[in-house]
Amino acid sequence: MSGEAVATPMTARRDRVVLAAMVFAVLFAQVLLYPGVDRLVGALGAETALDASTYFLAAEFAAFVLFAGVWGAASDRAGRRTPFIAVGAIGGAVGYAALAAVPAWADLSFGAVLAMRALQGAATIGAFSLAMTMLMDLDGGHGRNMAAAGAAIGAGTAVGAPVGGQLYEVGPFVPLWVASALLAVVGVVALSVDDRAPDGARDSLARVLSGLRRTPALGLPYAFGFLDRFTAGFFALVGTLYFREVFELDPGTTGLVLALFFAPFALLQYPMGVLSDRVGRTAPIVAGSAAYGVGVIAVGQAPTVALAGAAMFAVGVLGALMSPATMALVTDLADASERGVAMGGFNIFGSLGFLAGVVVGGTVADGFGYPAAFLVAGGLEIALALATIPVFLRLSVARTATFAE
Repeated sequence: MSGEAVATPMTARRDRVVLAAMVFAVLFAQVLLYPGVDRLVGALGAETALDASTYFLAAEFAAFVLFAGVWGAASDRAGRRTPFIAVGAIGGAVGYAALAAVPAWADLSFGAVLAMRALQGAATIGAFSLAMTMLMDLDGGHGRNMAAAGAAIGAGTAVGAPVGGQLYEVGPFVPLWVASALLAVVGVVALSVDDRAPDGARDSLARVLSGLRRTPALGLPYAFGFLDRFTAGFFALVGTLYFREVFELDPGTTGLVLALFFAPFALLQYPMGVLSDRVGRTAPIVAGSAAYGVGVIAVGQAPTVALAGAAMFAVGVLGALMSPATMALVTDLADASERGVAMGGFNIFGSLGFLAGVVVGGTVADGFGYPAAFLVAGGLEIALALATIPVFLRLSVARTATFAE
């Protein structure tokens, strides 16, 4: 179905639910691996826990950085979304399955495993980024649509962390097999959604990229997306090992503690996104980010696991406040015919942030300890919020359909 199709409110609502479910599945599959990543890399042939876990997570997100924009640009130029999502999801399913099968059929070096991980990431980002782009293509308020994406992301990570922890108790490769099955389902379901890519998306790739250069204000949500995902990458590696080592938790319990952040993050995304349609983006992004940074620091300073868990919960609430507003700001600023690349750019910066969170967080934790690492992660979030207040005050976004009921 082309971008010329006119959607009814009922089909738009249905597709919003289906697309959010697809985003959920991709994130759920991804996060399944986090609670016991040290066990997984050990089973894949790694000799160290922290360094190997860092490389394993970084390989996927490096691929996200390199290929998010490629998928978006190809989709915009073709004027289609669903075929690209299907191909990316099936490719991701094959990648997860290959990683799970490696020990059984080949004696590969860990470097070769990392190359396979990168290929899996290159495919998976296509399904993830373009499913979010299709939510951008829907009518009904950008905050509402991006809240659906944010709720799916939060729910996927909220459920994925504890479920992944339990799956690791069965075996180190079980999360990989489950992730592969989920991506295969996403690839099939993608073909059932109406394709609403705008007709203008068939313009040349050069025009699409030049459109981004004409909208430098996109750098604002990109910067916040970078640091928001920085903390996500930080928690995926440093947070996981922090709870495993400092509080001596097993993978199952670690997954439950991580869910203290992701559960409120998921459940509050939609109402917070609707709120941002009503009050604008500035307060949720700036105030939310500053308080979020304070919460991240508090997690690393907590003397008991109960206090750390309470701080994780507070961080989840604050993350839900700022996340949909940040994604909606991308939609506010991007031309309809350039949304694929605009969201691809957001995901590139987000993936760079996740990668930096893994690498920087792991490096600081290894050299200076966990409290210092949490201080760096939270401090960067606070600094960005304070530095961008003048920019937000000058930013003008029309309160038209963007803030529709």
